[in-house]
Amino acid sequence: MRDPVGVDELIWGTGPKPDLDRPLLVVAFRGLFDACGSATAAVEWLVERHDHEELGEIDPETFFDFTQERPVVSFDAEGVRRLAWPRNPLVAVHTPPGRRDVVVVAGVEPHLRWATFSRALAEAARRSGAESVVTLGSMVGMCPHSRPLAVTGSSTNPDLADRLGLDQPSYQGPTGVVGVLHDTLDQVGIPVVSLRVSVPHYVPDAPNPKATRALLRRFGQVTGIETGHEELDGPAADWQRQVDAAVASDDEIGEYVARLEATVDENENMLPSGDDLAAEFEAFLREQGPASEAD
Repeated sequence: MRDPVGVDELIWGTGPKPDLDRPLLVVAFRGLFDACGSATAAVEWLVERHDHEELGEIDPETFFDFTQERPVVSFDAEGVRRLAWPRNPLVAVHTPPGRRDVVVVAGVEPHLRWATFSRALAEAARRSGAESVVTLGSMVGMCPHSRPLAVTGSSTNPDLADRLGLDQPSYQGPTGVVGVLHDTLDQVGIPVVSLRVSVPHYVPDAPNPKATRALLRRFGQVTGIETGHEELDGPAADWQRQVDAAVASDDEIGEYVARLEATVDENENMLPSGDDLAAEFEAFLREQGPASEAD
């Protein structure tokens, strides 16, 4: 693996380096590719379920238009006034022994200097010893709420895509920071997988636990990391019942959803299931050799 160019914008902690077991870097950004907040919610779910510690962050100063993403003023419990800037912290998540650990970024999509921002994330992957990167996203699509929400997986690495049954990107046109990040990781030799869940376009942009559950389930299948997605079964069922009631009250929407259901039932587009996915992923990473770590 070639080392990425270091960047000053990566603020790395000065404390002892945490002992991480074969970590993966998992990234999601609040913004265009986080419909209903489902992707960042999935990353935050991983953090909340395990012991974790902050490794550092990417300095926001040069990456944000603060007229679009404004800092927030508040008062703490002692009445002291605090100013909070948009953040992209890097957090180490310690999973149970024998499982891969995770370094996560669940922050705000930057507005500016995407190439430099992506190099900072690639350097964070190198310093943390991450063997691969997984980006999570959620996008509005033509999917009915009453069916399993499809998760599309892709990788620009042909070998990894073939072994995991993933698509290879075929899109041409304007892209976002995640597209720039994937290109940057390709250039420095870090394998990257993209997982994106489709959320119903006719449901308001509100928290969607069914979509978050779908992302976590597929992430666990691919990586072998236990996500506890089953704990979202109840919230996902409640969400679906609420949408069922709203759809039932509108005949036009009800007919539209019925047509979507018929289309999806005929043409499913999901990653292959099976326990062999995680085994193939592990084998691929072993064949790449050890991750390059900072001194």
